Amino acid sequence: MKIKKISGAAIIFLVVLHLSSCSWNKNPDKQSKEQKLPNFVLLMGDDHGWDEVGYNGHPHIKTPVLDEMANQGLRLDRFYSGHPSCSPTRGSFLTGRHPNRYGTFAPNWSIRPEEISIAHILGKAGYTSAHYGKWHLGPVKSDSPTSPGAMGFDEWLSHDNFFEMNPVLSRNGETPQRIEGEGSQIIIDEAITFIKKSKQKNRPFFVVVWYGSPHEPYSGLPEDLALYDDLPSEYAEQTVRLTSNETGKSVKRPLRDVLRERYAEITAMDRSIGVLRDYLKEAGLRDNTLVWYCGDNGTPASAARTGMTLRGQKGTMYEGGIRVPGVIEWPSHIRQARTTQFNSVTSDILPTLCELADQPLPNRPLDGVSLTPAINGTSQSRQSPIYFWSFETGKAFNKESKPYIDPQLQEGTTPLIKMMDGKYTRTFRNFKYPVVSENDFGGARVMMDKQYKLIIGAQPEDKSSIELYDLLNDPAENDNLVNAHPAVSEAMQIQLHDWQQSVLESLTGKDYQ
Repeated sequence: MKIKKISGAAIIFLVVLHLSSCSWNKNPDKQSKEQKLPNFVLLMGDDHGWDEVGYNGHPHIKTPVLDEMANQGLRLDRFYSGHPSCSPTRGSFLTGRHPNRYGTFAPNWSIRPEEISIAHILGKAGYTSAHYGKWHLGPVKSDSPTSPGAMGFDEWLSHDNFFEMNPVLSRNGETPQRIEGEGSQIIIDEAITFIKKSKQKNRPFFVVVWYGSPHEPYSGLPEDLALYDDLPSEYAEQTVRLTSNETGKSVKRPLRDVLRERYAEITAMDRSIGVLRDYLKEAGLRDNTLVWYCGDNGTPASAARTGMTLRGQKGTMYEGGIRVPGVIEWPSHIRQARTTQFNSVTSDILPTLCELADQPLPNRPLDGVSLTPAINGTSQSRQSPIYFWSFETGKAFNKESKPYIDPQLQEGTTPLIKMMDGKYTRTFRNFKYPVVSENDFGGARVMMDKQYKLIIGAQPEDKSSIELYDLLNDPAENDNLVNAHPAVSEAMQIQLHDWQQSVLESLTGKDYQ
C-alpha cells in the first residue's frame, strides 16, 4: 500500500491545532472527570414514619410525588434511620458512623467538631454544598464549632431544631430572621436558588434539605387541610397529647384534628419535592442528579394510630420506630423502577456517595456500607449487620462530667414554638468520656442481619429482655424466636457486645488521635 507523504505545511498546521486545543482545555482529564460527577440532593422528613406514604398503602395520606419516585426509581423497602430519634440519625446521615461514637445520644446532643462529614469529603472533590432546614446537631450560629459551616457546608439557611409555618432561620450563621411562607416550600426555593448558582459555575452540587415537617405541633395551608376534611369520625373520639401552637406547652386535642394538620404537612412537603424535581428537569439536571428521600425516625405517639402495619413508634427499637420511607431517583443510572429488600440505613449515605464521587472513606471506624450494589441492581443482600443503640446517658454522665464543647458555644439562637426548660431556644450538650466501662453497655440495643433482628432491653418493665425476630417472615415482630433459636441469639449477642466495645472506644476520642 502506498503511503502519502505529509507536507511540512500540514505538519505545522497539525501542531498548531494540537497546541490550540491544549490551551483551550488545559486539564482535559480533570474536566472530563468533573463533568461525569453526579449531583446529589438528599431530602429528609422529620418524624416521617414508614407507613406514612401512599406507596406503602396508607389509607389517607396523599403523597403523589413520593409515590411517583417510588414507581420510577429505587424503592428501599427496608430502609432504617440510624436511631429512633432525630439528632442521632442526623449524625449518622452525615458521618457514616453510629451517633454514639461521638456523643450524639439523643435530641439536643451535639455532634463533635472532629467528625468528618460527607460535605467535607465532597468539598475536596470539587462539589459546592449547602444545607437547608432542620440541623439539630448543634447551634447554627456562626461561632458554633458544630454548625453546618463547621461541618463542611458552603452555605446554609438552617434552624437549630425544627420549624413550622413562617420559620425563623439563620442564613450562614447570622442573626435569625423570620421568613413568611410555608416551611417546606421556603427551603426548597432556597435549594433551587443554590443549584442555579452551582450550574452557572459549572460545578457539581451537594444539597441537603432537612424538612421541619411533619414534626409536631402541626399546621397547614388551607388547600392542604381541605384534603383531609373527611377523615373518619371515630378519630374525633380519641385525644392525643402534643405541643400547643398558641402556648408552646403540652395540650390534649382530638386525634382527628391533629391528623388533619399532620397529613396536610406531609402533602405540602411532598409537593415541594415535586417543585424541585420539575426544576431539575427544566434545567437539564435531572438525569445526572441523584435525589434521595428518607425519614429520620418512626411516627410519633401523637400520630401512630392509622395505617400502621409495623410494631412500635418513634423512640422504640421495633420496626415502627426505626423503619422509614426510603427512595432514590437517578434517571441516568436507575432506568427502570425497582424495589429492593437490601437492608439499608442512614449510615450508608456517606459510603455510598464517596463511592459514586470516587472519594476515599475516612480513616476511622464506619458503620455504614456503600449501597451501589443495590443502586446498580447487582445485589439484594447486605453482607454486614446493622446496629442500633439507645445509650443510657444517665448512667454514664452526671453533674461532674466535663463538657466536650464550651457551653456558651452550645447555646442555640433560633426560636421555635415548642417550649423546653422554660425557653423557646435550644441548648445542646456533649460530654467527655474518658474510659470505657462495662456499666455503659446497657440501653435498648439491636443487631440486625439479612434475616434476624435481635433486640435487647426494649421492654420498659424488663431491661434485660431478649427478643429475636425473623423479619423476612415476620416483619410485624409478633413471634419472639429467642427460645426456638438459642444458638442464633447467643451468636448475635456476642457480635453486638463486640460492636458496642468499638463504639465506646470511639466515644473516648480514640478515633481522633
